[in-house]
Amino acid sequence: MGNKDKNLYRLDELSDYKIASNYSDVRGWKIVDSDNRTIGKIDNLWVNKDMMRVVYLDVSVDKALIEDSKKEVHDAIAYDNGKEFVYKDGDSHIIIPIGSVNINKDTKTVMANSIGYDTFRRTSRYNSLNNFDRDYERSVLRSYYPADESGFNADDDTFYNRREFEGR
Repeated sequence: MGNKDKNLYRLDELSDYKIASNYSDVRGWKIVDSDNRTIGKIDNLWVNKDMMRVVYLDVSVDKALIEDSKKEVHDAIAYDNGKEFVYKDGDSHIIIPIGSVNINKDTKTVMANSIGYDTFRRTSRYNSLNNFDRDYERSVLRSYYPADESGFNADDDTFYNRREFEGR
């Protein structure tokens, strides 16, 4: 994504942005799937600056999930369909739309409502040293919500006019 077209920023890039007092700062919290299996840890929040709201959680993926993914890569290559599972070193982060989770302030845990461990295991990851583009966002949403592609093709901020991006 070129700088002139950039619309998403990590919260820690925006010194003048703070989390509203009625919301929890979930950075550093554990995230689990719908069956309470560990997915990883919230590393950062992605903010749509024009809309002035968080749209994604940036998750540092748990090592066990990455190891499970490597096993799947090996199995997929054995069956000659491994292209979709190719990861580069450092690809250890995923994004999760903010509206796809519930936040438990008491246990400081974030739970993915309807996304299971296997889906997270197969979801494309990215390197946190780089920004991602709209194609990556579309790929992730197709992974999480394969039956609902409405609005995935928008190239402007209407892309975020979906229930998956409604803050909690």
